[in-house]
Amino acid sequence: MTGLLLKIKKRLIVATSKEQRERIKKYSVPVMAWLFRNDLTKLAIAFGTDKYGAHWYMPHYQTHFGRFKNKKIKILEIGVGGNEDPLCGAKSLRVWKAFFRRGAIYGLDIHDKKALQERRIKIFQGDQTDKDFLRDVIKTMGEADIIIDDGSHVNSHIVTSFEVLFPLLKTGGLYVIEDMQTSYWPNYGGDSVDLHRPGTAVNYFRNLIDGLNHEEYIRPGYTPTYFDKHIISMHFYHNMLFIYKGDNNEGSNIVKG
Repeated sequence: MTGLLLKIKKRLIVATSKEQRERIKKYSVPVMAWLFRNDLTKLAIAFGTDKYGAHWYMPHYQTHFGRFKNKKIKILEIGVGGNEDPLCGAKSLRVWKAFFRRGAIYGLDIHDKKALQERRIKIFQGDQTDKDFLRDVIKTMGEADIIIDDGSHVNSHIVTSFEVLFPLLKTGGLYVIEDMQTSYWPNYGGDSVDLHRPGTAVNYFRNLIDGLNHEEYIRPGYTPTYFDKHIISMHFYHNMLFIYKGDNNEGSNIVKG
């Protein structure tokens, strides 16, 4: 299968005109989408998303997305890609469409990317820090099973989007955040010197880890937060985080009342 990908890439390189390249893509992409429909890494290579190669996210997605593969789900990804170019982007949206054969795929971008819409892919234009806009998106599409933040990567934007969207995520759903390395980059509100600086994405989510064990607190009168009660697991990887939503109410075998 990998050999097929290399052959197609070679043909694209030697193609002498834009028309030839577009014709090769037109006929090869649907074939690759079908052949590689169970392998997110190969789909990433086929569609050209930087989620594999520039980053190494797809093996982690393969691990966490498997349980949703054959379900009729809804996915929202913040950040379509391609910057201001209205005809550039949506590569990862096409990966999700190929992998989740029964899925409805939604994208959200600050720029107008509606020209990239296709069957089972719908794209909204708006700001990921606009709380009313985010709520309207979920109202329009319905509860999401998976939300992926691959948007601005600004630390405060990551936190704002999470605080609005996680409560609107379906129970049993999954919230994913990419490119958390900006927690260490000053231009994005991060800090590489003070690793405990409040407000960075890494520190914000690090502080939510304790909530997984809120029923063990010896703090009479403590009122659990929404996140205490509804985050059931958090999986940190290099530059990314997966957060599962459910009912965190197992109770303690020792602490009572």
